[in-house]
Amino acid sequence: MSIESLVLDSQGLSLWIDRDRKVMPILELAERAGADLAISAATIIEVSHGGVDIARLNWLLSRIRVEPVTQESARRSASLLKEAKLHGHKYAIGAMAAEVALRLPGLVVVLTSDVDDLTKLRGPRVRVIGL
Repeated sequence: MSIESLVLDSQGLSLWIDRDRKVMPILELAERAGADLAISAATIIEVSHGGVDIARLNWLLSRIRVEPVTQESARRSASLLKEAKLHGHKYAIGAMAAEVALRLPGLVVVLTSDVDDLTKLRGPRVRVIGL
């Protein structure tokens, strides 16, 4: 079974911006396989800070699918948190990444530093790779 989409959480996107040696081969393999790369629009907020290379961030954003945060997606994210018995800002962005993964078709992989949280939030079609 081939991966159709790869979703990055904020750590995954941050490491891609920084050209991390562990993340780059995974992303290159996904791109060669034709997988869509995606993030939640909220992830942009979490990775944007004074030390980030904004030009590189903008270039990477032009190459991936940025899924919007809508009222409907926010409600689905909140439902995922409730089902997992999680709440609060600590889990909010992770829930949005999981919601994006669940709305994409086929087998989806999420690159995350929050393996435990994403494992609780994902469905059976979503695989989690820890960073």
